[in-house]
Amino acid sequence: MPLITSDTKGVFVIAVTPFEENGAIDHASIDRMIDFYYDKGADGLTILGMMGEAPKLTQNEAIDITRRTLRRSDGKPVVVGVSAPGLVAIGELTKAAMDMGAAGVMVAPPSSLKTDDQIVAYYRNVVDTIGTEVPMVLQDFPLSTGVQIAPGTLRTIFEAHPSIVMLKHEDWPGLQKITALRDDEAKGCRRVSILCGNGGMFLTEELRRGADGAMTGFGYPEMMVDVCRLSAEGKFETAQDLFDAYLSLMRYEQQPGLGLAVRKYVLAKRGAIATAAQRRPAAALNAASVQEVERLIARQQRKLEELN
Repeated sequence: MPLITSDTKGVFVIAVTPFEENGAIDHASIDRMIDFYYDKGADGLTILGMMGEAPKLTQNEAIDITRRTLRRSDGKPVVVGVSAPGLVAIGELTKAAMDMGAAGVMVAPPSSLKTDDQIVAYYRNVVDTIGTEVPMVLQDFPLSTGVQIAPGTLRTIFEAHPSIVMLKHEDWPGLQKITALRDDEAKGCRRVSILCGNGGMFLTEELRRGADGAMTGFGYPEMMVDVCRLSAEGKFETAQDLFDAYLSLMRYEQQPGLGLAVRKYVLAKRGAIATAAQRRPAAALNAASVQEVERLIARQQRKLEELN
């Protein structure tokens, strides 16, 4: 399996974790979902993220899902989310994932971190725990973690730890953070790959600011693939027109607490997974919400037909 580097680009789809209605892991749907993502043009996958319901899994389940995903990915790069309250759990899952052929691991900061010094010390401890040979993604998602990491603090961490090769950028608002990091690079600081999250809501602007791609989920991953491709070709207006056709559904998916239910409903409707089931506790779509999603999907299809 290839390893991620500071030059990694493209779309790494944040994979959901398929469940059966009784809460058991749906192994057959894992295979089908992986095929779906790659068929739609994904360059790689990221598993066991926040939208992958990782906190609801046991460590053995996480390892089993990692093994199955890597086997099905057939040489494509897979990043494994290993965030956990304690360093021992992070180290254990990291070793298992890398031994199986993962491309790298992703670590978000725990919500207990309040100062720049604490943040810097935390990532020093993580690198010490997993080893400097493991490529790592630093997940910067303050809306979820509550941890604010300034560009200067990120720069300090990146310069101290070359094994941290990627930033998963999902600050909000955070476009200026991308600009600041790319300005630092132009001044001689080490380059770090920047892939962006937030459900792709700001993807067109992020790419213009210097991001290298997307690391997020959406029921239509082909949109992210095409927007990244068109932007790389300098066709920014065409990319924006395509992006806009999907925007209403993307916006709907951004509802806190309901977004995963929307995403899984769309993936099930498209045949990527058998059911939209989540492991409890979870919020489900009611009949009115389903009607709204269906209306937005139909509207999206009309907009795409107009573009073509």
